[in-house]
Amino acid sequence: MDTFTAKQVAEILQQEDPEMNLRTVRYYTQIGIVPPLELVGNKRVYTSNHVSYFRAILTLVHSGETLAAIQEKLKEVSIDEISKIGENLQLYRSKKMLTNDTHVINEDVILSISPRISAELRVKMVETISQMLKGEVK
Repeated sequence: MDTFTAKQVAEILQQEDPEMNLRTVRYYTQIGIVPPLELVGNKRVYTSNHVSYFRAILTLVHSGETLAAIQEKLKEVSIDEISKIGENLQLYRSKKMLTNDTHVINEDVILSISPRISAELRVKMVETISQMLKGEVK
């Protein structure tokens, strides 16, 4: 099991979200939005699971959730689901959001397409996904 100090967790997360810092890591720990630290020997440390929690928290914060709502939501889901939420953090990087072409297919599906994809292929992707959701494509 990988273990980390608060400073190491902050450094890992800063690579993904420059606004993350040591103070925020400590604050989220203090308010109990992440699980209690693990005891290894006589030291309390963060683990990879904690890093997954922080990524999920950042993702949900960027999506507009309050810390109270996030805390309740994370209590109800497994660590696998928390990891999946955290994997979406990259979608909230402002540079990607500004450069990608975003299509709202419906209230459940939003498609973000890189500008490297040709305009013709983008149109086909949007049409195909729309048709799939309507059950027209099998």
